[in-house]
Amino acid sequence: MGHPRHIFLFAFLSIAVALGLVGIAPVKADEALVQHYLDKVAPGELVPGAETFGPLKNDVPVVPALKGKDTLGWVYLTSDFVSTTGYSGKPIHTLVGVDKDAVITGVRLVKHSEPIVLIGIPDKKIRAVTEGYAGLDLKAEAASGGSAHDLDIISGATVTIMVIDDSIIRSGLKVARTMGLGGLASEVAESGPQREVDTGKKDISDWMTLTGDGSVRRLSLDVAQINESFVSQGDKRAVDRPEKGPETDTFIDLYLALADVPSIGLSLLGEAEYANLMARLNDGDHAILVAGRGRYSFKGSGYVRGGIFDRIQLIQDDISVRFHDRQHNRVGTIAAEGAPAFSEMDLFIIPADSGFDPAKEFRLQLLVQRPVGPIEKVFLTFDLGYRLPDSYLKAAAPAAAPAAASGQSSGAVAEKDTGVQALWKRIWNDRKTDVLILGAAIAVLTLVFFFQMQVTRNERFTFWFRIGFLTFTLVWLGWMENAQLSVVNVLAFFSALTSDFSWDAFLMDPLVFLLWFSVAAALLFWGRGAYCGWLCPFGALQELTNRIAKLCRIPQIEVPWGLHERLWPVKYIIFLGLFGLSLYSLDVAEHYAEVEPFKTAIILKFQRAWPFVLFAVALLAAGLFIERFYCRYLCPLGAALAIPARLRMFDWLKRYRECGNPCNRCAKECMVQAIHPEGHINPNECLNCLHCQVLYQHDQKCPVCIKKLAKRRRFEVQTGLVKPDTKAKAETPVPAK
Repeated sequence: MGHPRHIFLFAFLSIAVALGLVGIAPVKADEALVQHYLDKVAPGELVPGAETFGPLKNDVPVVPALKGKDTLGWVYLTSDFVSTTGYSGKPIHTLVGVDKDAVITGVRLVKHSEPIVLIGIPDKKIRAVTEGYAGLDLKAEAASGGSAHDLDIISGATVTIMVIDDSIIRSGLKVARTMGLGGLASEVAESGPQREVDTGKKDISDWMTLTGDGSVRRLSLDVAQINESFVSQGDKRAVDRPEKGPETDTFIDLYLALADVPSIGLSLLGEAEYANLMARLNDGDHAILVAGRGRYSFKGSGYVRGGIFDRIQLIQDDISVRFHDRQHNRVGTIAAEGAPAFSEMDLFIIPADSGFDPAKEFRLQLLVQRPVGPIEKVFLTFDLGYRLPDSYLKAAAPAAAPAAASGQSSGAVAEKDTGVQALWKRIWNDRKTDVLILGAAIAVLTLVFFFQMQVTRNERFTFWFRIGFLTFTLVWLGWMENAQLSVVNVLAFFSALTSDFSWDAFLMDPLVFLLWFSVAAALLFWGRGAYCGWLCPFGALQELTNRIAKLCRIPQIEVPWGLHERLWPVKYIIFLGLFGLSLYSLDVAEHYAEVEPFKTAIILKFQRAWPFVLFAVALLAAGLFIERFYCRYLCPLGAALAIPARLRMFDWLKRYRECGNPCNRCAKECMVQAIHPEGHINPNECLNCLHCQVLYQHDQKCPVCIKKLAKRRRFEVQTGLVKPDTKAKAETPVPAK
C-alpha cells in the first residue's frame, strides 16, 4: 500500500482508508462535490453533443448535460455516491456521463493522489483505461451484479484500477436506479418477513457436514481450467504462457464461510479462536473465513502494512468490500473434524458500516493474474458465491421506530466517533506484536544512550551492536513494516494543525505513532541523531552499503572542510522550499518531496519507474564513496528535525580539552564530519553513532587515555605495586596521528 504517503500523512488519512473499504450512501445534493470539478471537463467530453451543464438537481447530486434546452444525459461524480478511496488514502474523483438508456457516454479522471500512479506509471495509461468505460451498458451490469464487463488492469496499479472500476460501476448503478434510467427501477425494501442470523444456535459440525449443507462453499480450479479461461479471454500473450504442469493439478482450491455465525465459527475455529474473533468484532461487524491450497495464493505477497489485499473482494448487490491488513488475521488450524490441510487460512472482518447483510447472498471475487512480460500481467476474475443456509437464520425482530432528525444527526456523529475510536484501538490490538517489538527496540536504544559510556567501553561490541541494530531497522522496520518517516509527514502535520486536528487519526498507525513519539522525546535529549542515526531505514541502508564498500576496499573520499561546511545547508534550503510549497498546496509539495528516495528504496523496494530507481541508486552509489552522502547534504527530513533539536537540553557526548587541539582523531573518523576542526561537535549534523565515545575511552587510540595509562603504569612501578616490565614498556601504545 502506499506508501505511498505513509507515516503521519498515512495515519492522518487512515480514517478515509477505513471508509474506503465500504460502500457509502449518496451525499445530499447541497453537499455534492460534482460542481467543483465541472470546469475541468467540457460537457461534450462526457455526453457527446452537449454544450453546457445545467443546474444541480435538488434530490440527487447529478447535473444535466444540455444542448440548448434539451437534456442529452446526466453527469455525476463517483465520489458523491460511493467511496472512491484509493491506495493513497485519498479519493479518486471521476466524472461520469450517462444517457437516458443507462449507457455510460464518457468518463474523465479529474483528481487523484495515487502514489504508484503519479510517480510509477504514466498518468495517461490510467486515464486511457478510465475513458475506456464509455459505452458500458449499466443495464447489463445490473443484471450480472456488476461483472458483465472485462476488467482492464494495469500491472503495478492493481488496487487503483479496481477502485476506479468499482466506483464507476457501483455509482452508475445507483444513479441509473435512482433516476430510473434505462428502465432500471429503484431498489425498494424487501417485502415480507426479514431474516437475521440465529445467534442462539451453536451446534458443532464436522467438515463433511459443513461442506455438505453449504455452510462452507468451495471454488476449485485446476490447471486446465485456468489455461482454457485465458484462451477464452483471447490475449495472445497470456495464451502463449500457459500454466505449466499436469492439467489435473490444483491451481487453487478456495473455501469460504461466514465465521461469525456461532455454529460455523465454533465448528471451524474452535471455542478459543472463535471467542478471540468475537472480541475483535464491533457491533454490526461480520467476518469471513477464507482458506485455500494449490499453486495460487488468494492473498499474494504484494500487500504491505496498510495495504490492500488486491486479489479478493466481497460483493453484495451494489456494495463491495476490500480488505486491508488491519482487518485480517491468520488462522492456525481448522478445528472441524475431517478438515483437509490448507496452505492459507485467514479471517477477514467486514465493517459494520459496509451495509453487508449476512442473510443475503454475496460472492467473493478472486482475481487471477498471469505475467506476460517483465512487469506486465493479464487478469481474470472468478466468483465464489455464498448464501447462508436457512437453518442458521430466524425471523428478524421488528425495527425500532426511526429517531427524530436531530437525534439521528447527533447519533450519526456519535457512531462515527465511536467507530473511529474502536478502529484505532482494534488496530493497536491487532498489531500488538509489532508494537512490542518496536517498543523493545526503542527501549534498548534509550538504555544505550543513557549508559553510553558503559556500552562504548568495548569497541568490538559497539561496532557489532550498531551493525545488528541497523540491519533490524532496514529489514524489519523499513522493508517489512514500511515505517519510514518522511518530510511529507512534517508538512502534513503542519497542515493538520491549520484544520481539524485529531489525535485519533494519528493513532491509526501504531508503529508510525511510536516512532514520532520517540523522535519528539529524543529531540529534547539527544537531538535528531537518535532517529537519523539509528531508526531511519534509508539511513541504515546507506551505512550498511558503505560498510560493504569499505570491505571491498572502495576508496573513501574525505570532503574538504570548507566545501563540506558549505554543502550541509543545502538540505535546509530544500526543506524550507518544500515547506513554502506546502503552504501553497500540500499536493504540490508532496510531488517535489520526491527528492527523498525513501519511497523508492524502502516502501516500494525499488519496484518503480526507472528514473526514480536511478535517482535512488545514484544516491546510494555516492554513499559508497562519501559515507551517508544523502544524510549529510540533501535530506529535508534531517533538516526538519535539526531545527527543533536546537531545544536539546543535555550534552551527552563527552570531550577532552585536548579534543581539536592538538588531537583531531575523532574529527577525522566521524562518519558525517559533524566535528569541527577545533573539536566542537555540531549537534545539527551529529548522528549519535557513538564512535567518538568509543575513542574517548580507548587506551590505544586516544592520546589522553594513552597518557593516563602510561602515567598510571609509572606510578605503579614507582610505588612497587608492579615490577618494571621491559616487554610491557615496549608494548605501550603510541598515540595515533
